[in-house]
Amino acid sequence: MKHISILGSTGSIGTQALEVVRAYPSLYKVDALTAQQNADLLIAQALEFKPELVVIGNESLYQQVKSALPNTQVIAGEEGLIAAAQLPQTKLVLTAVMGSVGLKPTIAAIEAKKDIGLANKETLVVAGELVMDLAKQHGVKIIPVDSEHSAIFQCLVGEEQNKIEKILLTASGGPFRRKDRGFLATVTKNEALKHPNWVMGAKITIDSASLMNKGLEAIEAKWLFNLQPEQIEVVVHPQSIIHSMVQFTDGSIKAQMGVPDMKLPIHYALAYPNRLETDFERFSFLKYPELTFSKADTKSFRNLDLAYNAMEKAGNMPCILNAANEIVVEAFLKDKIGFLEMSDVIEQCMEEISFIAQPTLNDYLKTDELTREFASELVTKQSLTHLK
Repeated sequence: MKHISILGSTGSIGTQALEVVRAYPSLYKVDALTAQQNADLLIAQALEFKPELVVIGNESLYQQVKSALPNTQVIAGEEGLIAAAQLPQTKLVLTAVMGSVGLKPTIAAIEAKKDIGLANKETLVVAGELVMDLAKQHGVKIIPVDSEHSAIFQCLVGEEQNKIEKILLTASGGPFRRKDRGFLATVTKNEALKHPNWVMGAKITIDSASLMNKGLEAIEAKWLFNLQPEQIEVVVHPQSIIHSMVQFTDGSIKAQMGVPDMKLPIHYALAYPNRLETDFERFSFLKYPELTFSKADTKSFRNLDLAYNAMEKAGNMPCILNAANEIVVEAFLKDKIGFLEMSDVIEQCMEEISFIAQPTLNDYLKTDELTREFASELVTKQSLTHLK
């Protein structure tokens, strides 16, 4: 039986991971469950799966959770996330929290020699070099859960001795594929939240609409697979059937395919190196007689270019990109700024926040804090202009 801790158990990835546990009760034991705000669902999950530890991020909800779970250890705040990542018997820590809050518990889990099921791309975007060096130092496996990185990971199994020429990250193009800047200037959050293929949380859905999600994935791929920026190509593939591809130096390309459903990469990460039998929908070429591909439009969707610029400059620049993006997405979801203005704020943060070529963990944390403050100030100015 594999002992797992799930950081972010009430989100999309976390709830689907628990569906896997529910389907294979003899294979998995849940040691810890954590959530930021959704106390009711967290309590229900804890009553069903009976973990050793439950963590609620919002400290004001601690008493509610503790009262409902009198026989379970309950901790609130960041301290709890770190404790959940380091439980002695846990074999795999699934990091499914949203945003840079995942960095510290992921580092804590690695230092405790826990394998990582990584669904929190921001951890590697913010501090990829530091995290991957720690994983190597402690002999920890990082198994990606994002569908694109899981696809690449699967394509590379058995190919350890063969060099990668490049990888091809596929992107659906989101709800605004083929739209120009004139159209994008007036889109609403409700329009941006209507993803054509995937059901995801609000933040990642907006990132997909702006192509920032693909930029973050490119940075994550750089660190996961030890690549240079020029070895990472983004290809728009609206059917979302090919989840990503690897091209080797002999010209051969391997692809991982399947219907757009996150259950498969979650299954793969939890069971690795085994594949469990499932009753999931099977892909049929007859249902998809055409698979199409095109180049990403970085003139209309500037976030992808900004992400590549951050990846190429390296240092703390991806950290600046990520922090600014988290602030502007939240502002867009609250109708404070427009869709195109998100890129403007991110770009200004990348120009104004101090660049550090070889940052320490404290440098990353300070950069994140300063960028959020500066981006929030810019959002306030943009919001006032927006209202006028």
